[in-house]
Amino acid sequence: MSKRNSQAAKSAARERIKAQQEAERRREKRKRTAIVGTTIVAVLAIAGGVGYAVMQSNKPSGWDAAKDDKLVRPAHTSGDKGTTVILGKASAKQTLKVYEDPRCPVCAGFEQTVGPTVEKDLDKGKYKIQFIGATFLDRNIPGEGSRNAMSALGAALNVSQDAFLDYKKALYSAKYHPEEQDDKFKDDSYLQEIADQVPALKKSATFKKDLKDGTYDRWALEMSKSFDSNKDKVDSTPGFVLNGKELKGADGKNPPLSVADFNKAVDAAIKG
Repeated sequence: MSKRNSQAAKSAARERIKAQQEAERRREKRKRTAIVGTTIVAVLAIAGGVGYAVMQSNKPSGWDAAKDDKLVRPAHTSGDKGTTVILGKASAKQTLKVYEDPRCPVCAGFEQTVGPTVEKDLDKGKYKIQFIGATFLDRNIPGEGSRNAMSALGAALNVSQDAFLDYKKALYSAKYHPEEQDDKFKDDSYLQEIADQVPALKKSATFKKDLKDGTYDRWALEMSKSFDSNKDKVDSTPGFVLNGKELKGADGKNPPLSVADFNKAVDAAIKG
């Protein structure tokens, strides 16, 4: 082979090697670009997923969402929020304010013991009742039963005042009222089971729908606010106020929980 041909061969070989190296560099560059692009897409997807998850977790749900529901006032209520609930004969000159929380075991004891006396007083027109509902036990224990039962009471009140009183009586009964730590009232099925003991509610399709739909959930929250901001400064349940005076039992500290103590306190407040 001549020297000239040898030089040409070497030059051609170098060019082939150079071309191969350049092609390899381009392949590596494309590979890196593809990896980076895929990584960016994955990161964005993860970020988007996390962002969506955070957004979803921050969205109000359940009772938090109920705060923004349209306020539906039950029939037989008055006031700006429908939280003024007056029960009994309109002709009664005296008004007994009754503060109760559905989960309150002491309220249940009062209703079981003194409730029949209160019913007789209402029938005779000795006084009418202004009911103020509390749900603070949901915060203290915690749970949802007080608010859910309050919403159900709103649905009962929408049917009639008598249905409300009968349903409240059933909720506080020894048969159905749960232990304080047992949040059974959070379950609509249990509240409906209790409602089935009240003829007016058992046959009411409207009550069933309102209970299921939570029609009065927002009202229950507004009722709870009325307790929290009450001007009588009642901070526990049960509480009773007549003619601006909070009724107390024989010890002068606790509410009257016996028939004798209750009658004595009521009569004294009426006399002034």
